[in-house]
Amino acid sequence: MAETKREIERKYAADDSGLPDLTGVAGVAAVLDQGVAELDATYYDTPDLRLAAASITLRRRTGGSDAGWHLKLPVSPGVRDEIRAPLSGTLPPALAALVRSRVRDGEPVPVVRLRSARDVRHLVDADGALLAEVSLDTVRAERLSGGSGTAQWTEIEVELADGGDPAFLDRVDKRLRKAGVRPAKSPSKLARALAETDPGPLDADAGAGSAGKESPGKESPGKESSGKEGPGGAGSGKGGGGKKGSSGGHVTAGAYVLAYLREQRDAIVALDPAVRQEVPDAVHSMRVATRRTRSAFRSYAKVLDRAVTDPVGAELKWLAGELGVDRDREVLTAHLTAALDDLPATLVAGPVHDRLHSWARERHGGSRRHLIGVLDSRRYLNLLDALDALLADPPLRRAAAAKPAKVAAKAVRKDVRKLSVLVEEALWLPPGQERDVALHEARKRAKRTRYAAEAAEPALGAPARKLVKSVKSVQKVLGEHQDSVMARTTLGELAAVAHATGESAFTYGVLYGREEHRAALSEAALPERWEKVRRTTAV
Repeated sequence: MAETKREIERKYAADDSGLPDLTGVAGVAAVLDQGVAELDATYYDTPDLRLAAASITLRRRTGGSDAGWHLKLPVSPGVRDEIRAPLSGTLPPALAALVRSRVRDGEPVPVVRLRSARDVRHLVDADGALLAEVSLDTVRAERLSGGSGTAQWTEIEVELADGGDPAFLDRVDKRLRKAGVRPAKSPSKLARALAETDPGPLDADAGAGSAGKESPGKESPGKESSGKEGPGGAGSGKGGGGKKGSSGGHVTAGAYVLAYLREQRDAIVALDPAVRQEVPDAVHSMRVATRRTRSAFRSYAKVLDRAVTDPVGAELKWLAGELGVDRDREVLTAHLTAALDDLPATLVAGPVHDRLHSWARERHGGSRRHLIGVLDSRRYLNLLDALDALLADPPLRRAAAAKPAKVAAKAVRKDVRKLSVLVEEALWLPPGQERDVALHEARKRAKRTRYAAEAAEPALGAPARKLVKSVKSVQKVLGEHQDSVMARTTLGELAAVAHATGESAFTYGVLYGREEHRAALSEAALPERWEKVRRTTAV
């Protein structure tokens, strides 16, 4: 059984003088010698070092108090989640699943062996509670594949105790710097070992692909990609199979769009383990990345040939739908639970809470197993491969050579016009199912328009930002309306089941009426929200 531990640490270069005296650090009552542990770790990766490129480490280690398999996933600089599994001869399935989005059909192989003599000290407070563990590590590295050679160095590692205050590491850092100790240049032992035994493999610039290579130490996206970085940046001059901007050196629309798409692809790949571990908001963030990618394919059809992108977009739509099954039910359950809690006790008749919770648990268990099956499926891995292939050899059209601002402005204006038609048509319809469907279609178009405007922000600046804000407001009210439609459908189903078992359906009717009122308020707010979009400065 794998377990997860949040690791917060800092690394420092060390010399022959050893570990400085840390008794002067504020809050430290004693420095306890824990002796020397002999550690022997073999690090695994694909032959082209995909895990190392994403700052992920996978190792099998013996010695010390935590022998076993360890997978470390980056969270932020100096912070990683370490997933541990018992020592075994082969890679545990639980850890293999967490690296599948990067490894794909590859098989992790031993790439580096690190043998360390770890001289450990515990920093404790006046009550004897552990504040941090400090170690002086003498490391011997041996390259096992993808290169050759050995390396040796000494470093200091300071790891915060579980549940400790990260500010304590600042106090230790101040003391170490005062003693002349400086931060290590490499983010991890593995990164240093790879660089010193054979720097070539990680120096190659192969883009930001999950199956390609990135610069060592680059953090993988662990949250929803904003679409506000990358396009137009220093790294976006590449794209289109190595094609660059014009002879004048400006970034082309093709390079701009491809940089945005790489961000979304990287987010999908990086969020895969978080989705598997049920990290809060991971499913939503991954779903958003799939939608943004698909939206960019459509909005920037003048840049990328839709004959090539449409099949990939269809698979992205499938993935978003699979991700949405659990997410939509989770949101709906939270909404109905809150609505039920808001009712006075006199309006709650029967075991409504129990029935709602049973409904949620039953569906979550089944959908959860289904989602893991999707992430393990050949179809999903083929989709990731297709995204990599498209970005490696993009189907650029003539407009790809134009300036980003010109192309982005046209794409956004086109999406706004289409959204306008859908909103106006929905507002003309009388209340009822047909209007509900029309408003839902307008909501989907509002999302696409918002994503297009977000992608255009680096090129268009303030006008695009204003449009994002106003369209987001429209999307919100349309989303509230659709949530009400879904809530009424579910309440009707629950009421029917309750009635069939002899329970009162009164409370479900009360909640249904409140949802109807909620929908009416959303519809009434839409014209004013839409007028703000119309008044927004044109891009």
